Amino acid sequence: MQDAQLTYEQEIKEIHNNLSKVKNKIAVMSGKGGVGKSTISSNLAGYLSSESFKTGILDVDIHGPSIPKILGLEKQRPDMNGNRILPVVHGDCLKAMSIGFLLDGDDNAVIWRGPRKAGVIRSLLKDVVWDKLDYLIIDCPPGTGDEPLSVLQAIDNLTGVVIVTTPQDIALIDVKKCVRFCNELNAPVLGVIENMSGFICPNCGHKVDIFKSGGGNRLSKEFNIPFMGSVPIDPDIVDKADTGVLTTLSKEDSASRRQMICAFKNITDKIQ
Repeated sequence: MQDAQLTYEQEIKEIHNNLSKVKNKIAVMSGKGGVGKSTISSNLAGYLSSESFKTGILDVDIHGPSIPKILGLEKQRPDMNGNRILPVVHGDCLKAMSIGFLLDGDDNAVIWRGPRKAGVIRSLLKDVVWDKLDYLIIDCPPGTGDEPLSVLQAIDNLTGVVIVTTPQDIALIDVKKCVRFCNELNAPVLGVIENMSGFICPNCGHKVDIFKSGGGNRLSKEFNIPFMGSVPIDPDIVDKADTGVLTTLSKEDSASRRQMICAFKNITDKIQ
């Protein structure tokens, strides 16, 4: 990364210039941890790239970067072009960057205070060579702290924020804070995705609402924002994420993949 001698205003100007060729900049957020936000982010990016859109995914979760593992790229390291970082490439159309690519091991703890985290995020936005992209998906950590604040304050012409929730009330309480956070920062909310929306038994096909259902839809109505769709709990999706295979980029013809493709088609139809 470039040295940190630039003023904040200069950094922001360089970020705007670096991202000027990116058509759509979309942050994926949630006020609650454990809702599967990184799974949604990565499969959204995977689906867009499968539709031949030039897509990038930026993981700004400093303390728990999971995108390298989900994409099966945890052994990869980015190349450099002078002082600039080249993103790691997955497949034909998907570029990825994460602090996880720059750490020595998966279990190394990053013990940084807020200002340093914010500075690293700005570096990832200005020093990574994104070039022309149709979509840049930015996977933010849960909550309304330093990382999402740094992203929303640094990016101009943000297309909007996709908010991920699970159906139960305990998740919705925190996710509502995320919606209000976006409103305070004048960041447009593109819509809400309800993840873990029911479990469909692979043997009999019966659906069980383990975490209730309909919470995302109620949230969208309360705040007058679009409901983008729901994604069910599926053991196959979990297995694929653990082995570095994106369901939306999998070549197998399975019920799980067909269901995911249908869900993410509905979601991306509301983004485009």
